[in-house]
Amino acid sequence: MLFTINLDNPQQRLIDKVVVILREGGLIAYPTDTFYGIGCDIMNKHAIEKIYLLKQRNKSQPFSFICADLKNISQYAKVSNYAYKTMKRLLPGPYTFILTGSKLVPKIMLTKRKTAGIRVPANNICLALVGALGNPIISTSATTPDGEVFHDASFIHDHFGSRLDAVIDGGPVSGMPSSVVSLEDDEPEIIREGLGDVNLFQ
Repeated sequence: MLFTINLDNPQQRLIDKVVVILREGGLIAYPTDTFYGIGCDIMNKHAIEKIYLLKQRNKSQPFSFICADLKNISQYAKVSNYAYKTMKRLLPGPYTFILTGSKLVPKIMLTKRKTAGIRVPANNICLALVGALGNPIISTSATTPDGEVFHDASFIHDHFGSRLDAVIDGGPVSGMPSSVVSLEDDEPEIIREGLGDVNLFQ
């Protein structure tokens, strides 16, 4: 199913339809401020397993997930004063922050060090989805197994077909990855330099 949703003013009835699909364990593709993402409800273990199969990814490499805002992040991760102030300056934006996960995060979503990658993208559609669902959603880029990136929702729809339950067309995306910054122990470490400015951490 292909949904065309307005980026500036997402239609609530369409957001609600996609949320029903997520609640039922469906997989979706959706726009972010970097790539199109593939995701599911973080609380649905069966759906998470389906994404690992779809991406042909080893379970020792957990996916990042999207939260609605800083308050939402603090439910799913341990957020120090430093981390809070830092994220407040930069989010929503093209960053993935590595933080120690809270007990609410399913084990399958944590690294051996109990950390998780968390995003709050500057994209009204995915923030509306997470807000309406009430749980974070998984965020992994919509790519082929050999790493080819899709920039267009109709290509994603054609490539994955029935393996995705819904594809949201929210227009073009930047096609550049997010910057990944670890804030573990209040010692920032740049893991990957991407779209977000990391000068603050250098």
